[in-house]
Amino acid sequence: MSQDSTTVPETSRKLSGRRRREIVAVLLFSGGPIFESSIPLSVFGIDRQDAGVPRYRLLVCAGEDVPLRTTGGLELTAPYGLEALSRAGTVVVPAWRSITQPPPAAALDALRRAHEEGARIVGLCTGAFVLAAAGLLDGRPATTHWMYAPTLAKRYPSVHVDPRELFVDDGDVLTSAGTAAGIDLCLHIVRTDHGADAAGALARRLVVPPRRSGGQERYLDRSLPEEIGADPLAEVVAWALEHLHEQFDVEALAARAYMSRRTFDRRFRSLTGSAPLQWLITQRVLQAQRLLETSDYSVDEVAGRCGFRSPVALRGHFRRQLGSSPAAYRAAYRARRPQGGAPDRGPDRLDRMERAERLGGGDRAEVLEQRPGEHAMPLRRPGGPVTHTSHHHHPPHSPHPPGGTEPGKPESDAYAPRLPEQATGRAPGRPTLPGQRERPVG
Repeated sequence: MSQDSTTVPETSRKLSGRRRREIVAVLLFSGGPIFESSIPLSVFGIDRQDAGVPRYRLLVCAGEDVPLRTTGGLELTAPYGLEALSRAGTVVVPAWRSITQPPPAAALDALRRAHEEGARIVGLCTGAFVLAAAGLLDGRPATTHWMYAPTLAKRYPSVHVDPRELFVDDGDVLTSAGTAAGIDLCLHIVRTDHGADAAGALARRLVVPPRRSGGQERYLDRSLPEEIGADPLAEVVAWALEHLHEQFDVEALAARAYMSRRTFDRRFRSLTGSAPLQWLITQRVLQAQRLLETSDYSVDEVAGRCGFRSPVALRGHFRRQLGSSPAAYRAAYRARRPQGGAPDRGPDRLDRMERAERLGGGDRAEVLEQRPGEHAMPLRRPGGPVTHTSHHHHPPHSPHPPGGTEPGKPESDAYAPRLPEQATGRAPGRPTLPGQRERPVG
């Protein structure tokens, strides 16, 4: 389901009579990080009716009979226990203390019972591991922090893990990516229950964007789970990373692994948490980012050195994953990291870079030499109407690259709003599942 869509998946069970939709239970465990735990408490536990936000009733529940110690050694006291979950129409698990430990059996039983009685179950960040351990994610799409997604996919192979999404709404079970993505999902729940106006009013109170486009791709790093080192596919993955400058596809990787394409896809997904084609595209885009940041290669040359069959393919995948063209990304990065002289921070340079790309010449000097205030000549796309370059892609004097994050230093938990025109157009609630048709890299 797209974040911009008003269509919400139908819940599969009717809410039992003793449960109320406006009652939200937040299940806390000892060792959970305090920031993730505080997100649903702030969204659902504060009366903001004066701002037009309908009120929820919050039940903070202890998920185990031990002192609830959290970040920094703080000790919390929850006013309710697991029995309070019987009244909630929404149950939120904001985090789990360790992806290597099994959650308490009593908490898992309470979650299963709540789900059977029609409650909406929500897992924020590593809370997805608790939902998976309860069997609530079997056969469903789900997400979690990109760093833990491979482990979730490997430990629970029946879960369709997509590490690219900020959140996934599967009707009566919802999951989100790391930390700040929990805010996105909680706002989505308010939007689902009470409409866009209520969610917008709440977002203004929290001083966050009401919606964020795109997913976790901009934060994904090149590393793979540590456990891959002992897997037979490790050699193939290492070869792919060393030969990104060559043009090869997933069929070639499957052949190197002496597997059929279908077997390779299944094994690769269970190991890394993503489909091999999407992983390969992501690695090529990451390599392109590095070259744009550290070299003077033209965009055409960068495309060739990253294994894309054409500059057009690079531009398409780059924009879908990062919300920016390669040339605009480089200009914004260099404006933030000037190498002598005053940086060119204005949007006019970025738009000239965009025009250069449309002309197919990367960073063409003759286009870049156009001065601010000069008339922008109309550009005709092949087979399309006459269009004019726009000066509304980036705010004036903004040294930051599109997306709000600092290239080269991915921050998985950064809450970075993106401009509407930078949306990827992918549906967060409909991740790519095994067996779906894939788009060629080039």
